[in-house]
Amino acid sequence: MGDPTTQSNYLQIASEHVSLDWFLDFETQIISGSATHHLVVKEDGVKNVVFDTSELNLLDAKIDGKSVPFDLKDKHEVMGSALHVSLPSGLKSGQYIDVTVDYKTTSECLALQWLDKEQTQGKTFPFLFSQCQPIYARAVAPLQDSPSVKITYSAKVTSIFPVLLSAIRQSPSTTGPVHDGKVVGKDLVTYSYHQPVPIPSYLIAIASGNIQYQAFPKFEDKEWTCGVWAEPELIDSAYWEFSEDTARFLAAEEKVVIPYKFGVYDLLVLPPSFPYGGMENACLSFLTPTLVTGDRSLIAVVVHELTHSWFGNGVTHANASHFWLNEGWTTYIERVLQQTLRTPAHRDFSFIIGAKSLKNTLREFEKEPKYQRLVIDFKRGEDPDTAYGRVPYEKGANLILHLERKLGGLEVFLPYVKDYVRTFIGKSITTEQWKSHLYGYWEKNGGPEKVQALDSVDWDAWFYGEGQNLPVELQYDTSLVEAVYALALQWDASRSTSAITQLKFGESDLKDFDSNQIIAFIERLQTYSPLPLTHVQHLGTLYKFTTTTNAEIRFRFYELALADAKSDSAQAFATDAVNWIVGLGSPSGLIVGRMKFCRPIFRAVFKVDQDLAVRTWESKKNAFHPVAKRLIDKDLQVN
Repeated sequence: MGDPTTQSNYLQIASEHVSLDWFLDFETQIISGSATHHLVVKEDGVKNVVFDTSELNLLDAKIDGKSVPFDLKDKHEVMGSALHVSLPSGLKSGQYIDVTVDYKTTSECLALQWLDKEQTQGKTFPFLFSQCQPIYARAVAPLQDSPSVKITYSAKVTSIFPVLLSAIRQSPSTTGPVHDGKVVGKDLVTYSYHQPVPIPSYLIAIASGNIQYQAFPKFEDKEWTCGVWAEPELIDSAYWEFSEDTARFLAAEEKVVIPYKFGVYDLLVLPPSFPYGGMENACLSFLTPTLVTGDRSLIAVVVHELTHSWFGNGVTHANASHFWLNEGWTTYIERVLQQTLRTPAHRDFSFIIGAKSLKNTLREFEKEPKYQRLVIDFKRGEDPDTAYGRVPYEKGANLILHLERKLGGLEVFLPYVKDYVRTFIGKSITTEQWKSHLYGYWEKNGGPEKVQALDSVDWDAWFYGEGQNLPVELQYDTSLVEAVYALALQWDASRSTSAITQLKFGESDLKDFDSNQIIAFIERLQTYSPLPLTHVQHLGTLYKFTTTTNAEIRFRFYELALADAKSDSAQAFATDAVNWIVGLGSPSGLIVGRMKFCRPIFRAVFKVDQDLAVRTWESKKNAFHPVAKRLIDKDLQVN
């Protein structure tokens, strides 16, 4: 069966390379230009090539420079409008043909966010960035928008601002003068890029704005390069945050898996409306500015995104039902690196942190239990974003950890990981293909004992199980949380002390904790009955949780305060929580657009005070990314 989220006919004729020619108009907020597909025929006599589109203004279709008939079908609410382009008769399997489509994007484009200058760090120039995962690349260009179709691409993009793409820049030089020495925001410059490694369409990405580059120091004898892009106001702090660890982790991962194939690994710190922690666009990971904390404590997000270079960008899920192959493997390997570069306890600590986020997702999907499954049977045209949560990440990583332990431990397991990547790099696969290779490898390299170990796994429970618990209760090293849990227990025991002045807590309680341990402390408090308002207020003030610039910590504190919608704490902190998300009272006035934070906060406040949540959201929603707007509208039952 093909991908249920595409209307393209990639099984009959498939794109292998796309050439993009774009002009960015910041006045009208439109990309205009063309996409030329180099297609291979897979079925004799195919009469049309069908591309996915969404809210595109289609102007012309050409073959060999001559216009040909095309037909844009009625819009499907999720999949968009199928574009049928007529092909010459008599095509044979194995033949190649080029098809060009001229078009413009529109204001309804879900993949692009055009920011006003006030929405940026510098507040001087506008900004554009894309987010094409899972199925929004079709809103940027007519494409066969399925992870089952892997393409190379090239692009020429003309803009009055520097342009970045998920590819290797050909011209002007990355290390030369900004904007080729021309005036940023005034002079047009054409940027040329090429992506020689086949990637799924959701990894096509663009950003354009007042951005600058700083290269990281060359790492040992590596041929690949690393660096960071950001607005001038953030470039120095972003360089400090990421320069020490990025190349080191990338090199370490090559030892765990296989050599890095993309040539360039850069980071781009986006304006605050970017809806995710990171996005693993090929050659260029997009990052939220909430990672720039000044203490390098959230580098794990960068490790996660670079790990996608092998798991997702390299070995790709065939369709949304098998998304866990991207995220479960990436999360697992990210944590292997924690053990390789730090200690086994740090690896297990990451699983402990992840267990809480998994519980939250499983609870959210109690009324839609199919989204608690690792392998989801999506109906044709079903929106894969509906299932977005931590299940593919955490349940997937725990399944692989379970297999690692079953098969003899990490040292025994890692040669299999290398073989898995070597076997499927550059391909798009299903869960069944993964499992078949797993059995084949261990039958050849382990014999009956290893196959028997695999047979003892309850595969149906892992793949299709629902409910609040994993099929197996895995044990983790808790040494890094013992002091954390002890402090949380003291706070829980203090609830009977009504006079705050009699509490023995002090700011120094947290001096030996890193940021992740502080997060674990707050999450542990959430497992107890809600604390009285006086204690929650003291907690927030004493440890500066209500003013911290670390969004992970501040978010956890508001989760704690809002946990019981009927409590005095929830009433007291609801306004503070939504104001933090929409930037009210912040010196910068900038929103917190990362959906990991903004969606749960608005959902929680909606339970406390529906009017407050809806009123605040409606007043600021246009500052958020189109995908976040659509999902929070749904959360708050807005039209």
